Amino acid sequence: MNQTSAASLKPVLFVLTSHALKGATGQPTGYYLGEVTHPLAELEAADIAVEFASIQGGEPPVDGLDVDDAINARYWNDEGFRQAVRTTLKLDDADASRYSAIFFAGGHGAMWDFPGSAAAQRVTREIYESGGIVAAVCHGPAALVNVMLSNGEYLVAGKRVSAFTDDEERAVGLADEVPFLLASTLGQRGALHQPAPDWTAKVVVDGRLITGQNPQSAAGVGAALRDSLLARASA
Repeated sequence: MNQTSAASLKPVLFVLTSHALKGATGQPTGYYLGEVTHPLAELEAADIAVEFASIQGGEPPVDGLDVDDAINARYWNDEGFRQAVRTTLKLDDADASRYSAIFFAGGHGAMWDFPGSAAAQRVTREIYESGGIVAAVCHGPAALVNVMLSNGEYLVAGKRVSAFTDDEERAVGLADEVPFLLASTLGQRGALHQPAPDWTAKVVVDGRLITGQNPQSAAGVGAALRDSLLARASA
């Protein structure tokens, strides 16, 4: 760990979904806790600062509240973390120039409010075009399906990506409930989707784009983001 390098970095902006229901099922959803805490643990261990935003701001709904997971429990029982996720910045109000990277956490809610968010598209484009890093895990890449660069091309076009697979969506019984199948839609945007077997960790780094397939990939995305940021800071 190079603390001097880390100290020179701008914060990473973690973005959480504000959507609370899985379509017409009425089942609750939100951001998936482990897809926030596991990457966060990787970054904080390297002294990389993180700030939180959500689509609507304030306190977003949480899913996957598994406190048998030691990292989840550590953060969920930490008042500083709880206060941070109770008081997230509204993404519309985010100043992209303040951040070294943007990270989109998953959770099924992301499928409903990430893709159509003009704020997500703007902040992602501005961070990427200013030389920053874009990262996402599981359903988090839903934020990327409609991001277009200033040249009119999709951000993901021609890039290798990982995301929650169509097979995994079918396995959880929500393939007919989500607004679209994430991996297929990324492919339609020109992304080169790199699937791994269901529920196995998969992280893909393509330049300044870092993506992971599922909850099992969350720590790996955090580690890849950490390594990319520290490499850039020490260059």
